[in-house]
Amino acid sequence: MQQLTATQLKAWLDDPARDQPVLLDVREPWELDVCRLPGSQPLPMRAVPARHPELKRDADIVIVCHHGARSYQVAMFLEQQGFGCIHNLYGGLAAWARDVDPTMPTY
Repeated sequence: MQQLTATQLKAWLDDPARDQPVLLDVREPWELDVCRLPGSQPLPMRAVPARHPELKRDADIVIVCHHGARSYQVAMFLEQQGFGCIHNLYGGLAAWARDVDPTMPTY
């Protein structure tokens, strides 16, 4: 698993030469109502053990949550399941709002 800062993820998303990652948001539905990254795929952490087979094992997947703790746990779980291109958004959406998009609502 690789740790990505918010600014590193922003650079990746803005780079037309790079394949875009799957943005897997593991927060709860009410949190998604407050803020989310455009194009992110919601999959609450509690549902990951049952639904991880829906994900492509060879895709670059960036796991996103509020502060980076839940996403880190999900990233570790997916690695244990044989996923090879897992990235954790270090600091989560709180870091994104602080370092990349200060207009993003926070909670």
